Amino acid sequence: MPDSDNRSLLASIHDVGPGSEREVDRLAGLITDTLECSSFAMLVVPDHWGNHPLRSGSPFAKRLRTWSDSGIEMFVHGWYHKDTAAHHGVAGLKARYMTAREGEFLGLSYEEAARRMEAGRALVEDIISRKASGFIAPAWLYGQGAMEALRDSSFDIAEDHMKVWAPQTGRVLARGPVITWASRSATRTASSLAFAALARQALHPLRTVRVAVHPGDVRKEPILDSIETTLRCFAKRRQIGNYQSLLRAVPAP
Repeated sequence: MPDSDNRSLLASIHDVGPGSEREVDRLAGLITDTLECSSFAMLVVPDHWGNHPLRSGSPFAKRLRTWSDSGIEMFVHGWYHKDTAAHHGVAGLKARYMTAREGEFLGLSYEEAARRMEAGRALVEDIISRKASGFIAPAWLYGQGAMEALRDSSFDIAEDHMKVWAPQTGRVLARGPVITWASRSATRTASSLAFAALARQALHPLRTVRVAVHPGDVRKEPILDSIETTLRCFAKRRQIGNYQSLLRAVPAP
């Protein structure tokens, strides 16, 4: 097992935008109170499902800037977070079973993926007046076009279900499954609660443990309880880190 001084806990709030402000507030409070710091990440969706556009100068944009100024990392998290592509084969299975029409970057061409990545980066960086920490695709799903566009982008960090990596080089910065919860159905909720309980026992040997929460989590108290328990469990044995620290911790080849 790695030395505890070298092990870290990374926490993140997904689907951050004007339409989820109240839920994000509650999750940010839970994480801050539990970890006793604001060292976590927010994944910003510029226009969630085309219904909640983020605009520079808006009240929510000012809140993003304040959060960023406090040390919270800001990632670009797609553009719409909605998947409108037709999928076949393995991609079809991922689109059907791993998400509910939210794998936006699973079926995009290189050109469209690059356009949305760049537009999201420009918007978020204009609002926070600093470089975005990276790009994370909605539902952690990337098609070939998205992977190629990400490789050619200026983003320093990307993430999927099983790893964190540097897009331009492919250098893996952290390995291991992300701990997250599902609130769409009773069955998915039960399975995510069970996985979190297992993870609290099984993932301690990992150098980096990742915990990701979503606005829908606030609808179910058992999920909120599990989030708090999971954060406390790992925070006892490791440092509260951030994604940028991974770039410094893992030397380039």
